[in-house]
Parts: sequence; C-alpha cells; structure tokens
Amino acid sequence: MKTRVLYLIRHGRSDLDNDDFSSTPRGDQYDPPLAAEGRDQAERLARRLLQMDPPAAIVSSPLRRARETALAYANKAGIGVGYDMDLTEAFIGDWENRTFEEILGGDEALLHSFRNHEAFWRHAPGSEDLKAFRARVLAGVERALSEHPEGNVYVFCHGGVVNAYVAPLLRLEQEMFFLPENTSISVIGIDGARREVRFLNDVRHLTEPQLFEDA
Repeated sequence: MKTRVLYLIRHGRSDLDNDDFSSTPRGDQYDPPLAAEGRDQAERLARRLLQMDPPAAIVSSPLRRARETALAYANKAGIGVGYDMDLTEAFIGDWENRTFEEILGGDEALLHSFRNHEAFWRHAPGSEDLKAFRARVLAGVERALSEHPEGNVYVFCHGGVVNAYVAPLLRLEQEMFFLPENTSISVIGIDGARREVRFLNDVRHLTEPQLFEDA
C-alpha cells in the first residue's frame, strides 16, 4: 500500500485584542480571528501549499483562526473545506481568553510549573479532561482519514490539537510536549493502520519564504 500523508497545520497568529467567543459542546470558547500578522503568515503558508501536490481533502476546526488560515489556501486552490467540531482547541474553562499573567499571577504553584516545563492546563477550573480531549481529537482526525481513504489530507487546527494527536503516537503522557509555531506543519505518514511521525513544527515558509515563491 502506498504511504500517504496527514498534514497537521496550526493556525496563524490570533488577534488577542478581540473578545469574541463561540458556543461549543464544551462551553463558550474563545474564538478570535487572525491578527494582521496571522493573515500574513497564512498567505505565506498558502504560497507554500500551492507548490505541493493538492490534497484529497481539507478539514478544519470551525474556530475562526483555523478557518481563516485554511481558507487562505483553499480559496486559491479551489478546494472546499470541511469542518469538524472535534478539531477545536482544548476547552480550558475559566481560563478561556485570559493572559498568562492573569492565569499565573499570585499562584506560586502554577508559576513554578510554568517555569519548569510541567503540565498545568489541567488545573484550569472547568477545563476539558485530557483523555476526553485526546479521544475527540483522535476521532476527528481519523474520521477525516477514513472519509478520504486515498490521497493526502490537510487538517487545519490548533497547538493543543497537534499535541493531542501526536503525543500518543510517541507514547508521551505530557499534555503539551512541544509548542507548535503559528502556521507550522507537522507531518504524519499514513500506511493502513500505521501512523509514523515524520516532521514536527516546520515553518520554512516563514523563515525562508523565498524558497516558495513562484519561479
């Protein structure tokens, strides 16, 4: 069987001055659009993707920052986008739309965890359970693959979603084991039921954009 590829693509930088929320099955979730920088990142990403073989399908989180990143490419490529609520970012309850300063301020235990690379998102009041989060992300990604059994699949999503799908493949328990950059591409080889991590956090379209300009 020919190996195909799953691309997990994080959204561009969000407009954190925006206060929009959207209703999700887990509660009201922070849902900002892309910032100006994020739109530029999405355009650079699109130029890169347009020089690759087109995917069999594009599936995205319905949250605006992921949706806008996906459409920056899909509209140019003439490919439709499917949306799956299971690909939304982890719900962090009372910490939605709060800055690190607000979350960590005055809490020495959380500050210690943050400074020492220890998991702390699970401490958010009302947050989504890690096992439940990983289970829904797995369901969303595998559904995209099963519904499109031939060809490559692009999944536009979030940093937590990338971690949730990749960490079990590497047998890691940590809820966040790396921090994906905005518009980063992580690559998973798909061969039947086999999943192989090939590349994480590729942002060469941002660091070396000249490589992806039209000839």
